[in-house]
Amino acid sequence: MSTLEYNELTMEHFENPRNVGVVKDGNGYGKIGEPGCGDICEITVRIENNIIEDIKFRVYGCAGAIATSSVVTEIAKGKSMDLALQLNDDDVVDYLGGLPEGKKHCSLLAIKAMQQAIYDYLLNKRLAQEGQISTRTQFDRLAEETLQEILRRAQSKE
Repeated sequence: MSTLEYNELTMEHFENPRNVGVVKDGNGYGKIGEPGCGDICEITVRIENNIIEDIKFRVYGCAGAIATSSVVTEIAKGKSMDLALQLNDDDVVDYLGGLPEGKKHCSLLAIKAMQQAIYDYLLNKRLAQEGQISTRTQFDRLAEETLQEILRRAQSKE
């Protein structure tokens, strides 16, 4: 596959992306940019009982960034947070049947934005459970606990 060739499935997700927009009543938000190419991906989620009930994206980027963001939301929707956190760029590229070599980094944008959205959800959940946070040290402790939870979930097998 040359640098500018996309297969039929990739073009389908580019021309008719799934789950575009912002989740109404979302409870998690992630945004990531790729300085090298200028692409930006934003993902919102609504998570209930550890299941990603809804997930949507907005992206400023190339066909690869749009198609891979569409695929990430399609794979993650209705799945557990743990399964979504285990998703990697190879899974997305394989789902699409390949990407041009120079566009494989695009698949990471949506995955990282989704991971940030899940982190945001978990951190806000911890903050709500903890009650008022009055010091930076308390916040940092909750943030670190949330990060460790994300890492555990990403490594666990369902």
